[in-house]
Amino acid sequence: MVNDQLPGMYPAQTYPSTICHAVAMPYPGRGHINAMMNLCKLLALKRPKHILVTFVVTEEWLGFIGSDPKPANIRFATVPNVIPSEHGRAKDFTGFVEAVSTKMEAPFEELLDRLEPPVTAIVEDTFVVWAVGVGNRRNIPVASLWPMSATMFSVIHHFELFVQHGHFPIEVSDRGDELVDYIPGVSTMRIVDLPTIMHGNDLKVLNRNLEGVSLVSKAQYLLFTSTHGLETEVIDTLKAELPLSVYPIGPAIPYFELQKNSFVTNVHNGVNYFEWLDCQPIGSVLYISLGSFLSVSSAQMDEIAGGLRDSGVRYLWVSRGETDQLGDTGGSDISLVLPWCDQLKVLCHPSVGGFWTHCGWNSTLEAAFAGVPMLTFPILGDQTLNNKLVVEDWKVGWRVKKYVGSENLVTRGEISELVKKFMDQKSNEVNEMKKRAKQLQKACRGAIADGGSSETNLEAFIRDISKGHDY
Repeated sequence: MVNDQLPGMYPAQTYPSTICHAVAMPYPGRGHINAMMNLCKLLALKRPKHILVTFVVTEEWLGFIGSDPKPANIRFATVPNVIPSEHGRAKDFTGFVEAVSTKMEAPFEELLDRLEPPVTAIVEDTFVVWAVGVGNRRNIPVASLWPMSATMFSVIHHFELFVQHGHFPIEVSDRGDELVDYIPGVSTMRIVDLPTIMHGNDLKVLNRNLEGVSLVSKAQYLLFTSTHGLETEVIDTLKAELPLSVYPIGPAIPYFELQKNSFVTNVHNGVNYFEWLDCQPIGSVLYISLGSFLSVSSAQMDEIAGGLRDSGVRYLWVSRGETDQLGDTGGSDISLVLPWCDQLKVLCHPSVGGFWTHCGWNSTLEAAFAGVPMLTFPILGDQTLNNKLVVEDWKVGWRVKKYVGSENLVTRGEISELVKKFMDQKSNEVNEMKKRAKQLQKACRGAIADGGSSETNLEAFIRDISKGHDY
């Protein structure tokens, strides 16, 4: 179904056949969809009269995001719910990955047959492993959007090196501190810093990751949501190795909406969280969010909540489903717990001085853009590698725990002391970290400014896919 009936959407037939028509196929997960939509908004805003984007989601996902505002030249189209529901995918993640890899291709191709005007390009999430083949069969150029760090891409791309060096498979608990110094363009890391799929616990998911990355070479373009300045060496190395155009266009976060009035209410449980932030001293608030997909254990949540209360530090905590457990949902003078907030705007608020994060890539980019130091608490996937970038490479964060996946709880006493030290505005160590975070912010904002690396790359990509069209 092509959804042309949403507010602000023009009927498809009003577009000239010469327009550049890009079909976006995101992987059906929140972080992936957010990154793809941010890219599509950038494309649409850059060329509102010359680019049409058809954004493809399942019928379930249209229910989640269909009413979100978007430029008039982005429209939604749906495929049936042939994959497990978003609400339960964490319970059988392997089954979910397999369903995306095997059940969505046929309805997507059927949709392509019905779309008007003719499709100019397909922009697909790298993890949608069948999309490059669809484009190649139909002679449609394909751009693969990698929604994680370029470092993560390089780790998967060079997987055979881990096998050659005896680092796959490996027992992390015994050899976690062994060094990996052989990935081209990637700084030395420990085994424990590698993404958790490299631990060999789920070979089906690993194989799908390897398949997606290997198929990138058959696409025409590779887009990174990172910026060249954040991952210079690894991006330059991949550009030299890969047989296609590589464009870092990040940070692919909604920075272009910062100056707009928020389209959602800032009031939750009777509290306007921006008014609450306005009442806090500059740099005094620790913002906390542990992601939208995976969660920490209930016991660890209790320790975190207790440690924060004991610390006396001001905090704003966004938590998906545990707000009743955490308390303070109505807000207090120094703490506020919410089920949702406009994260980038919160991070950019002057009262926010730190971010306790699970190290999802979108959140990491938002913290870098906002110039906010991070307390890192990775849980799974690429979060462990992002944690290493934050703490070791950029030096803009501290680890909450040494080993990810360790069954040992971080106690409330440890958390209380760590948080107090991290938010101590008189600490020389903390202030030096804040200076580095501001340098990271400057690099991110320079990349998207006129003449910046990301802005230049985005323009080059638009020119590439617009050849022969109304540009």
